Amino acid sequence: MKANGVNRRGFLRSALGAGAALAFRPSISDAAEQTDHVEPLNVALIGAGVQGMTLLSACRNVPGLRFTAVCDIWEAYCLRRATRILQHYGHPATPYTDCQTMLDKEKNLQAAIIATPDFWHARHATACLNAGLHVYCETPMSNTIAGARRMVETARHSGRLLQIGHQRRSNPRYILCRDKLLEELKLLGRIIAVNGQWNRPAHSPLGWPKRCSIDPAALRRYGYESMAQFRNWRWYKGLGNGPAVDRGAHQIDVYNWFLNARPTSVIASARTNYYDKKTHQCHDTVAATYEYEPPQGPITATYQTLTANGHEGYVEKFLGDQGTLVLSERSHATKLYPEPPIVRRDMLKWAMGLKQGYLRASKPVMEMVERMSTQDLAQVLSVADTPDPVTINGARITPATLLSCDLSVSMTKPPHQPHLENFFDAIRGHVKLTCPAEVGYETAVTVLKVNEAAQAGRRLDLKPQDFAV
Repeated sequence: MKANGVNRRGFLRSALGAGAALAFRPSISDAAEQTDHVEPLNVALIGAGVQGMTLLSACRNVPGLRFTAVCDIWEAYCLRRATRILQHYGHPATPYTDCQTMLDKEKNLQAAIIATPDFWHARHATACLNAGLHVYCETPMSNTIAGARRMVETARHSGRLLQIGHQRRSNPRYILCRDKLLEELKLLGRIIAVNGQWNRPAHSPLGWPKRCSIDPAALRRYGYESMAQFRNWRWYKGLGNGPAVDRGAHQIDVYNWFLNARPTSVIASARTNYYDKKTHQCHDTVAATYEYEPPQGPITATYQTLTANGHEGYVEKFLGDQGTLVLSERSHATKLYPEPPIVRRDMLKWAMGLKQGYLRASKPVMEMVERMSTQDLAQVLSVADTPDPVTINGARITPATLLSCDLSVSMTKPPHQPHLENFFDAIRGHVKLTCPAEVGYETAVTVLKVNEAAQAGRRLDLKPQDFAV
């Protein structure tokens, strides 16, 4: 059977991927049992599509979670799949198609993970907060600034925690780069520019098996005109916001975080260059430029998303007068480059990064650094002014050898797991949230202003009060 050009068997095979990844790994219950004295938290998953299953999979090794309820309007597929998997591993996982009905009936819930389409985030988050639940909400925070503001206000009024899913803020490699390399060592010197991108290949519209169709009346009740719109909601204005908000929210958040600043202006171009405008109401190609004015000096930051060309995928680059840092959730894409000419002062910073355990290099270089004092390193690094090598402990060391560094911290967990761990640890009072509602709001304003600037066709000035609630 085919539905909108999609073979049913192929659809189920690809769509089951996230569920299979969870089903054939250690169960969430097992992870909880391996940790003593962890009081289980009763959690609801709201939105059991691809992203919901990704978050659920990331929870499998987080101790002390009991998924009491699952909510999704696609009862014939997403809801049935998530319920079956969770119940197989011993979770109650009572299924619901309506969030408010779930909140009315489930009186022992303590937290909710929200992975519904963007235009539902504010409504679902505020309903859960008002019901006394702590909330983890996927990015972008909301499809409107008003919705994001309402989420912040409700979190404050309810006294509950609201974590926004900017998971890079809990990634140990990103934390190391910001706290140690940029702020402590100032490895890049003065940052003068930032650029980032998330380029993706084209894909066909998402289909569905006819037998799994949602009733038209139910679709309308939840804001969709058709199954085609439901499956491809990111392409429709009012439901999605285009790729600069959809993908850019994660990366532009890193701009604000690493620079410890908010932009003072934005100008943007947003067009539909590849897809048919009849089926894609949201643009597919974006180029935006932000201006920042931190105390250390002005910074220009650019961001782009392309469709039909996935060159370099997704990266964020911080460029300073002494070096460049290329960051990505894909560890192999993270790189550090010194800015030539390489002078002794810059080399000493890199050597100190190795000595303090922030960076790692080849074994001979690490042995050299570990055995030498700071003064010895300064002497040895005089070779940085010439291309000639120096022999240390039998190893021939050149500036290029010393600068062949990687981050000392590895990221072995799924990308979302540390952020979810932070959320649940914060509920238990052990830590503070790494991305609370107020921070998420600042990023929501930053990214949503891209579309506003593109529509206005001019530069928008941003004031400090624009980022405050």
